[in-house]
Order: sequence, then structure tokens, then C-alpha cells
Amino acid sequence: MDLHSSYPGIADLKRRAKRRIPHFVWEYLDSGTGSEATLRRNRVSLDRMGFLPSILHGPLEFDTQRQFLGQTYPLPFGVAPIGMAGLIWPDAEELLARAAATAGLPFTLSNVATQSPEDVAPHLGQNAWFQLYPPKDPDIRRDLLDRVKQAGFSTLVMTADVPVASRRERQTRSGLTNPPKLTPRLLMQIAQRPAWAMAMARSGPPRMRTLDKYTDNSSNLPPTAHVGYLLRTSPDMEYVHWLRDAWDGNLIVKGVMRAEDAEPLKKAGVDAIWISNHGGRQFDAAPSSIEALPAIRAATDLPLIFDSGVESGLDILRALALGADFVMLGRGFMYGLAALGQNGPAHVIDILRQDLQANMGQLGAENLGQIPPSLTLD
Repeated sequence: MDLHSSYPGIADLKRRAKRRIPHFVWEYLDSGTGSEATLRRNRVSLDRMGFLPSILHGPLEFDTQRQFLGQTYPLPFGVAPIGMAGLIWPDAEELLARAAATAGLPFTLSNVATQSPEDVAPHLGQNAWFQLYPPKDPDIRRDLLDRVKQAGFSTLVMTADVPVASRRERQTRSGLTNPPKLTPRLLMQIAQRPAWAMAMARSGPPRMRTLDKYTDNSSNLPPTAHVGYLLRTSPDMEYVHWLRDAWDGNLIVKGVMRAEDAEPLKKAGVDAIWISNHGGRQFDAAPSSIEALPAIRAATDLPLIFDSGVESGLDILRALALGADFVMLGRGFMYGLAALGQNGPAHVIDILRQDLQANMGQLGAENLGQIPPSLTLD
């Protein structure tokens, strides 16, 4: 079957994903926090960023390569970290790592993934990144960094925008807890999704395997928190300096939304800044990430990564036009996995590649350096 004839866009994968996974899993994947104003704002703000089409360029040959942090990537995007991805589809991290390696793109393993660094090590390519929720205990920090390095990860991404657990009301209403508890309500939802249930039965219940070494997975935390909160701390600049001294690869700080944070991070030796409002999952009064991007670009010459709300190749071009050097997607890849299983990640990459080229053609841009300035649409 030609997947593009049935699922030409990520929105098509999203619709199929909702039909294939239990309701509580869908709410975990798709929800934001609060009234989800920030979640909606990400989409609305991206749609307001437009371009003037450009004509009469003759036949075009497209080059979508992007250089970033000393590497040349065939496409200007990669796989963002997704916590508990194996809840959405079994072996999700392995499947994402393999697809990214095949495409030559970066893959980021979450600190709270359902597969450990050691689990995914055989499937990593040249561009393996690890996302760190900062452990409080220095011994755990050192041990975790050593495990990550030994597994083949070259870039460390410290997430700074989760000082406390967000409430995520939709997720709570669904009945999902961390770790998941199979109540009669959840079992009924699972029974309505046989493909997911059969796949999950083969792989076993998802858990945060990276943390198994440090915790017994038992706690009385709120429903939207998890055992990782027992280990982590809310980092400060001293913590960033500690990481810079302890990690000899590229260091990225994720969750930056203020321009004034850029210079201290540069002085601390950070290699790149990741602009993100956590996909609208942490703070419901935040601006969209695309609104924050221009001011941060003006404030620093550090390389910038962008995420939050990206659903197409056009969205990627919008972020690059406003100053991002690279773009990462999380939910889009998970929609692909939930919709198509192991075939999903590669199809998402192909959707984005084709959409990039189609929209570059409308702009008369043969390479990403020729993207024109954006304009604001009413």
C-alpha cells in the first residue's frame, strides 16, 4: 500500500492514531496543561507566519541538508525526546532510533523513556542524543552520564523547564497514573483497541527502565508525576556549570523561552539552546515557541533548536526563517508510531521531506539558505 495515498499528512496519522490506541494513552500523548491555551497558541502562531511565493525560477533541484553542531544532516529536523513513549506503542524508542539512524537524523532518548540507554544502544546511529531530567544526587548524575556515554550517546540535552510536575488535567481525567494501574475503566478502554493490546501484551507493561537502577518504582506521587520526580532537582546555573565540566560532548539546554537566558548559558559553555514551551504541557500562560524565537535569535549567536507545535515541512521552514538552526518533533513521530507501528517513523520523515521540498519550490529556494524572510499574516 502507498502510505502517501492514505496518510499524506501528519494530521491523517493523528486521526488514525486516536482510533488505534486506548483513550487514556491518547490523552497522555495529545494533551497539554490547564485550558490548553498554550497548546493551541503554538498552532495559531505558526499559522500566522507566512511567506510571499516566488515565481519564474525554472526547474529546481532541492538540497535539504543542514549543518548543525559539526554534523551535516540530510534534513533539518530530528526526533525529540518523548517520555514513556513505549506506552504509546511498544518498543517505541527502538523503532524511533532505527528510523532516525537509517535517515541520518538525530534521535533523542528521554530520561524517562520505557527503554534504557543500554536497550537502544544497538540501534543508534551516529547522532544519538540523551535528554536529562537533572538528578539531584551527584552519584546518580555521574553514573547516568557514564551509562549514556558508554551506550554511544554523543550529545546531552538538559531539560530545564520542568521545575515541578504540571497538572495536565486531561491526562488526570483519563484515569492514567504513573506507573499505569489497570483499573476496570482502563481495561475497558484497552479492550476496545485490540491492535494496541496485542502489541503491548507481547512487550510487557511499560516502565521507566533507565531509572530501575535508582528506584523501586513505588511512590505516592500525584497522577501526572512519576518516579523520576523522586530523583530530579530543579537546576540552576551552578548545575549547568557542573554538567559542562562532567560531560565532554555537546551540551544543549532545553526549555529556553527568554532572550536574557542566552548569554549566561553561552558563558557557561553550552553548545546550543533549545527553544521550547514543552509542547504546551507545562505552563498554560506561556507564549508560543515561535513567538519567543526571534528575540532569542537576536540575543545570541549560539545555535538554536526549535520545537512545539511542528506538524509539517512548512512549519519547519517557518522556524528556520525566524532564526532556528534545527527543528525537533515529538508528537508527530508518536502519531506515526500509533497509527502505523514500525512503519510510522519512516513515513513521518518522508512526509516532512516531501512537504519541505514542495514548499521550497513555492519559494524558489533550492536550499535552506535561500528561504526568504517570513511575514505575519492576518
